[in-house]
Amino acid sequence: MAKTVYIVGLGLIGASMALGIKRDHPDYKILGYNRSQASRDIALKEGMIDRATDDFASFAPLADIIILSLPIKQTIAFIKELANLDLKEGVIISDAGSTKSAIVDAAEQYLDGKSVRFVGAHPMAGSHKTGAASADVNLFENAYYIFTPSSLTSPDTLEEMKDLLSGLHARFIEIDAKEHDRVTSQISHFPHILASSLMEQTAVYAQEHEMARRFAAGGFRDMTRIAESEPGMWTSILLSNRETILERIEDFKERLDEVGQAISKGDEEQIWNFFNQAREQRQAMEIHKRGGVDSSYDLYVDVPDEEDVILRILELLRGTSLVNIHINEENREDIHGILQISFKNAQDLERAEHLITENTDYTVVIK
Repeated sequence: MAKTVYIVGLGLIGASMALGIKRDHPDYKILGYNRSQASRDIALKEGMIDRATDDFASFAPLADIIILSLPIKQTIAFIKELANLDLKEGVIISDAGSTKSAIVDAAEQYLDGKSVRFVGAHPMAGSHKTGAASADVNLFENAYYIFTPSSLTSPDTLEEMKDLLSGLHARFIEIDAKEHDRVTSQISHFPHILASSLMEQTAVYAQEHEMARRFAAGGFRDMTRIAESEPGMWTSILLSNRETILERIEDFKERLDEVGQAISKGDEEQIWNFFNQAREQRQAMEIHKRGGVDSSYDLYVDVPDEEDVILRILELLRGTSLVNIHINEENREDIHGILQISFKNAQDLERAEHLITENTDYTVVIK
């Protein structure tokens, strides 16, 4: 039976979700809300949605499933508004927020006693691109789509959501909302604080040591890449997960103090163990398996500085989907190869490695 789905927020996540739903459920009617007309127009023109509005309340009563793909503060405000609308009996309400406790708590508070089913969700996929114009039906492929059930989640809710979202080709997983926020505070939220802090420190340092800007190479670039993330979104994330993030900051301060003391004492063994343990721990983690935010598969090619060499490599990869291409031309320090190519999945990575290795004598490194 065809359903009516209301996607509230037609940014990159919401619009890509609409494409994924359409892929497996072309008969479903998809309604879309967005404040800006530009995204509404793009979503309609590209066939992502069937109808669009800038009046949130107008489409809500028509929907069998409502997905709030909005900033956290606005998500909570709309949950509160939904509590006062005449919705379909048994409607499923979900979201796409990066923190879950505050949203699940709001749903349980405002929607309690209503004939609705609420389940929190966090699709762990993203891009440096934004808006409906950047929508990608494969954005969620092999990425974790996390569900955080609430007291308003019935036994059949998750199965209906998984069926609805089957076209995303994501990896569905369930976790408690508070545990979700504890885990993501360490592997997502806190790293953004580190990256921005390192960027700020370096910018101030470079005022007196100008060459710091020029010498910043692979390691610095990789560590600070996420400092370019949208500040409004990250302000909202930190403020909705304060206690856990503050705990991570204090823990990290202690770890910095420990290595600082080892350096001060000249304790060679402790310093060696510090680096060796980190290396072993990173090798043991599933970092290279797609399933987290902005995760990708990277291949590095050490190519000579010759005319058209990059074009020759790309010609070998014709027909392979690339996520990003980066030329590390400024400094060879701390990099694995001058040409860095990122892929969405392991299959494309392996194919590219084989093609380049078989057809060139360039050094290829996978990371």
